[in-house]
Amino acid sequence: MSTLVKTLPIAQPAPLPRAWLPPLLGGVVLAFLLAPFAALVFATHWRDLHFAPGDGTAISVSLLYSLLSLALVMLLGTPLAWWLAHYHYRGKWLLDALLLLPLLTPPLAMGILLSSFYGPYAPVGSFLQHYGVMLSNSPPAFVLAQVYGALPYFVVATRAAFEGVPEELEQISLTLGKTPWQTFWQVSLPLSRLGLAAGVALAWVRALGEFGIVLIVAYFPQGIPVKLWVNLQDIGLSAVYPLLWVFFLVAVPLPLWLGLRSRRQALF
Repeated sequence: MSTLVKTLPIAQPAPLPRAWLPPLLGGVVLAFLLAPFAALVFATHWRDLHFAPGDGTAISVSLLYSLLSLALVMLLGTPLAWWLAHYHYRGKWLLDALLLLPLLTPPLAMGILLSSFYGPYAPVGSFLQHYGVMLSNSPPAFVLAQVYGALPYFVVATRAAFEGVPEELEQISLTLGKTPWQTFWQVSLPLSRLGLAAGVALAWVRALGEFGIVLIVAYFPQGIPVKLWVNLQDIGLSAVYPLLWVFFLVAVPLPLWLGLRSRRQALF
C-alpha cells in the first residue's frame, strides 16, 4: 500500500530591502544634518568678513577660561570616573542618578540653580564675598559655569573608558607588586587613553560652547557664546558669522580627529 506523503510548502525568506534603499536614506539623513553648515558657508559674506567691536576680547576670554575650566574638569572628574568604574556596591544606582541630574538639567535652569546657591544674595555666595570671591559676573563665575557645563559629560565619557579596561590586567599588575597608583598610571591610563582623550575633547567643546549657564551666572566677562547672542541682538546676523567660524575652527578639530581615529582603530 502506497502512502501519500504530503509535502508542505517551504517558507521563503522575506525579500531583503533593495540595495540602494539604505544608502539613499543614509544620504538623506546626512544631508539633513549637514545642511545648516553648508548654509553657513554660503551665507558668510567673505569679502566683508570682519569682527565686531569686542569680538577679540570675547575670543580671548573663552580660550583662556575654557582651558582653565578644562584643567579643573580633568582634575576633579578623573578620580570620580575611576572610582565609579571600579567600585561596586549596593545603591550605586542612586549615585549614578545623581551624576546624571546636572547632565539632564536644562542649562538655563542650571544657571538659575547656581545663582541661587552661589549668587551674591545666597548664603554661600555672600559668605564667599567676605573673602573677596565673587561668583557672579566675574572670571571665577565664568569658570564655575563652564565647569558645571562640562564636568558631567567628562565623567560619563571617562568612566566608560575606564570600564573598558580589563580588570584582569589591573589585578595582574597589583599581584606583581605594583601599587594602585602605579597600576593606574602604567595600566589603566594607557589602555583607556583614547576614551579619555574623547572625554577631554567633549569637555572642551562643552566648556567653550556653554551658553545657558554662562548667560545667567556670568554675563560678564562675555565669551564667544554670549557675544554671539549680543551681536545677533545689537547688529544682526552678519555680525555672528566671524565668531561662528572662530568657534568651529577652535572647538571642532580635536573631537573630529579623535572620532575619526577611534573609528579607524575599530576597523583595523
